[in-house]
Amino acid sequence: MGGGRSLAWPLLAALCCGGAFADGARAADAVPDREMTLVTLNLHHDRDDWPGRARYIVQELKRLAPDVIALQEVIQRENLPNQAAWIAAQLGYDYEFASVDPLGAPKRYGNALLTRRPVLARQQRLLQPLDDYRIAALLRVDVDGQPVNVYVTHLNERADAHGSRTRRRQVDDLLDFIEATAGRQPVVIAGDFNSAANAIELEALQRGYGDSYGSVHRDTRISTLNMEMYRKPVRIDHVFFQQQRLLAREARIIFELPDGHGRWASDHYGVWTRLQFAPEPDGAGGR
Repeated sequence: MGGGRSLAWPLLAALCCGGAFADGARAADAVPDREMTLVTLNLHHDRDDWPGRARYIVQELKRLAPDVIALQEVIQRENLPNQAAWIAAQLGYDYEFASVDPLGAPKRYGNALLTRRPVLARQQRLLQPLDDYRIAALLRVDVDGQPVNVYVTHLNERADAHGSRTRRRQVDDLLDFIEATAGRQPVVIAGDFNSAANAIELEALQRGYGDSYGSVHRDTRISTLNMEMYRKPVRIDHVFFQQQRLLAREARIIFELPDGHGRWASDHYGVWTRLQFAPEPDGAGGR
């Protein structure tokens, strides 16, 4: 009797509790992966019917509803409100505008980050060499409890050896800025790099960061320069993600067609990407 009871009890417990174990496993499996979406776009400042282009850009961004938007060639001047501020207001996003031009200047030109997520920190840094008038900006945002550092920049545009050397120096300074500000949180870097993702001047960046579009697509020869305006196809607008901390799940070119009135969003196409957060390494939590 005693031996039979001891054998029966584990079986009874398993029968009674098996459903609970299965429900728990299903619940664990159902927890969604944490991820974020991001768009980068060079605005081409206010050229070529900005009011019409602005409506097209906002309409598409509303549809995409990315967590973060990185903008380059953002301008404000007399009779033209800051373009990033205006777009942010249309979307209900917070924003950070970074310019080498001082506050109160009649014209300010630079980059911006917009987000629909809570902002945890924001910083800016002028990039060396200072006579090239380039800047980087950071927003640390909270994506469903996961802080992530998002940086935007726009590198030198010259296509000669001088431009390549300048971009290399700017990348080194950008990485110093990231090291000084990122802490232990994942890093995403977006913008107009004026060079291919595998270019030699981006070599230092390539060591720790993946090219989101190149990670998803085998054929990376597609252009982010508007082929109606430029003859040479080249992909120079990128979203780089910190390897080991993030995974690129989707990436695509956007604004590659004009709107219904034949207006292009910009002289660049945009890039949209979806990034998944990798599991946090031991001891990497906190903000």
